Amino acid sequence: MGLNSQVVRFFSNYLIERKTSYQWNSFSSPIFNINVGVGQGSALSPILSALYLSSYLYILKKCLKNLKIPISIISFVDDGLFISQNKSFNISNSCLFCSYHVMTNLLDKFGLVVEYSKTEVFHFSRSHGPFNSLPLDLSPLGGPILSPKNSWRYLGFIFDRKLTFHQYIDFYSNRALSSVKCMKLLGNSSCGISPL
Repeated sequence: MGLNSQVVRFFSNYLIERKTSYQWNSFSSPIFNINVGVGQGSALSPILSALYLSSYLYILKKCLKNLKIPISIISFVDDGLFISQNKSFNISNSCLFCSYHVMTNLLDKFGLVVEYSKTEVFHFSRSHGPFNSLPLDLSPLGGPILSPKNSWRYLGFIFDRKLTFHQYIDFYSNRALSSVKCMKLLGNSSCGISPL
C-alpha cells in the first residue's frame, strides 16, 4: 500500500504476541493472549480498520464495476451501505442481491463476516399510491429475507420513503423537550442547578 517500512514493522509488532486483561471494579481477569483483531478502544483501531477496509472496498468497487452491477457504496468505518437507483423494485432487488453475493464472497476471503441481524433494506419512493415492494430474499446466500422498512435510521438521521423528515423532526423535538423538562426539575431542587 506504499507505506514506509518502519511503519509496516511497527504495525507488525503491534499486532503479534499481544496480551490483555479485563478489570471490573476490584475484579481482574487473568492475562491471556489475543491473536486476532485490533485492540478494542485502542486509538490505533480506527486507523488499522481503515487501512484494512480500504483495500477491501477498492476491490469490491472494481468487482461490481467489472460485473456491470449499478451499485454505489458508502462506508462509515465498518458500517456499509449499498445504493441501487431504479424505477423497478425487482431490478433494484436483483442488483442488491448480486452485490450482496459479491460482498459476502470477498469478505470471506478477507477473513471478515456480515452481521445478518444488522442487515436491512429500505426503498425511497415518490409514488402517491400504496407502497408494495417485494422482500429481498438473501437466503440462497445464507442471509435473511429482508422486508423493506417504513423508516430507516442511519448515522443519527431518520429517513422516510418520501424524505419528508417528519419522524426525524418529531424524534429530536421530543428529545429536546424532555431535556428541558429534566432541567426544570433539577432547577427546582434545593442543591441542583439554579432555576435561571
